[in-house]
Amino acid sequence: MFSLYKKELQSYFLSPIAYIVIAFFMMTFSLTFIQDIGNVTSSTYEFSFSSIFYVNIFYFIFILPLLTMRTFSEERKNGTETLLLSSPLNVTQIVLAKFLATATILLVMLLISLFYPIVTAIYGRVIWSSLICTYVGFFLFGLVCIALGIFISSLTEMPILAILLSEVAMLLLFLMDNLSVNAFLSSIPVVSDVFSWFSNQTKFYVFSQGLMRVSDLFGYVTEIIVFLTWTIISIEKRRWSRR
Repeated sequence: MFSLYKKELQSYFLSPIAYIVIAFFMMTFSLTFIQDIGNVTSSTYEFSFSSIFYVNIFYFIFILPLLTMRTFSEERKNGTETLLLSSPLNVTQIVLAKFLATATILLVMLLISLFYPIVTAIYGRVIWSSLICTYVGFFLFGLVCIALGIFISSLTEMPILAILLSEVAMLLLFLMDNLSVNAFLSSIPVVSDVFSWFSNQTKFYVFSQGLMRVSDLFGYVTEIIVFLTWTIISIEKRRWSRR
């Protein structure tokens, strides 16, 4: 599995996609950071970066599918999926390798963004407890989006369609809180509970306040497992249909 993970990670950096996504993320992050500095009224720059990450979630949702569409949709389009599925690796290992490779790109993005908290710590004051929790929450939500994007990528052989569907799905996933309080849906307890469970905006808000709740961690992990399991089922179904 490690060999496939390494191959997938190299493929990201051998193409311009990874650099474009990282550059775009850093550009929006930088602009938001500069705007926040412009709004500071005191002589001491003190903040937790939660507002910056909250704004960048929306940009993040629209650029992340550029990475996830490569996992299976592009493989099918290029005709390399058959070769991949005939390898000694089972479907679970293939899915996990692709998931971890994409998650590594996300981790690289966040590590680069640490430049700003470091600069702020030098010239101002950083609320470290809130900063760490915000980073953890953003990373976990990013993993959920990656798992969702990989699942959608496994459903179509059209990369552009995979990108568009992933963007819509990720946006709905983040706005699930709004749906859970809808008057009609609230009248159906089971449906309301499901929407509440996938309420990522609320989870991220708690993390951004410097808090880590076991229920939120469990919720993120559950979402990741659910989407990856659906991906494995989707690939297995297609694999068996060819036999």
